Amino acid sequence: MKKMFFGSDMGIDLGTATVLVYVKGYGIVLKEPSVVAIDKNTHTVLAVGEEARQMLGKTPVNIAAVRPLRDGVISDYDVTEKMLKFFIEKSVGRHFFLRPKIAVCVPSKVTGVEKRAVEDATREAGAREVYIIEEPVAAAIGAGVDISKASGSMVVDIGGGTCDVAVISLGGIVVSDSIKMAGDKFDEAIVRYIRTEHQLLIGERTAEQMKITIGTAYPREEEVCMDVKGRDLMTGLPKTIMVSSNEILEALRECTSMITDTIKTVLEETPPELSADISNRGIMLTGGGSMLYGLDKLITKETGIKAYYGAEDPISCVAIGTGKYIEFQTEKRKGKRWRLW
Repeated sequence: MKKMFFGSDMGIDLGTATVLVYVKGYGIVLKEPSVVAIDKNTHTVLAVGEEARQMLGKTPVNIAAVRPLRDGVISDYDVTEKMLKFFIEKSVGRHFFLRPKIAVCVPSKVTGVEKRAVEDATREAGAREVYIIEEPVAAAIGAGVDISKASGSMVVDIGGGTCDVAVISLGGIVVSDSIKMAGDKFDEAIVRYIRTEHQLLIGERTAEQMKITIGTAYPREEEVCMDVKGRDLMTGLPKTIMVSSNEILEALRECTSMITDTIKTVLEETPPELSADISNRGIMLTGGGSMLYGLDKLITKETGIKAYYGAEDPISCVAIGTGKYIEFQTEKRKGKRWRLW
């Protein structure tokens, strides 16, 4: 990857599952898992990103592969700071004098303390200035929605840790809600189901692969199956079973119901005029968790409003929007007339 000049401004989608970095003038330059491998004895970082993800569930006793963000917020401040510093330097190089301005997105319902933790960690990792933007707003900007108009747009951003539902108008959030139900909880639900129904213990990486391959939120036209390997809870020995998409549909039913219920709650609290706009324009889905097969069909069925994906790559929407936001802030300070949307 070509290194950029360290003074380059950037936007960071600090996701529970994945970190994406957008550099001004270059677009998205980095996409890595939010995983860090730590030596427990020396407390040194051994690996970050994809290399560390490969270690999940496979480390010896002296090494821990950890995810420093949980449910959309920082759970381990020091490790998050080290991870951010690594990704910033990997994206734009290292320079002691020219530090970048960085915009970071956060879930719509984070507390002031959680927001301050993200800001402090980013500053300690090498930022000169830090801007915080809410994920649904960043997702809408990244998908090319003109949120500055006096019309309602509903965004459902489902990442690894949180599902953010927001109605946006005139450049701000009118009604929103955020629940800790997203990609990670989907994986946990699959692990529980396989353990309960098949007495088989599987890891989170296997559950994630099942979610991607045969996962579904709405009945498929044709049932698909997958061989799953794990440890038999009765014998303690390795075992392989066949799992169908209909089983995963059942495993994820409670999770998907919570998401549709949250969307309905936000719709109920939305002013009538904006509700009419949403009915005409539809519900925009962004984030990696939204790519669960059939989720758009389920939301359409439950709400009666067409759900659609905001971009060809829903995973990148938040990072692109965050990057555009930092570009807007830069041009605004220069006194230039520059439209964000």
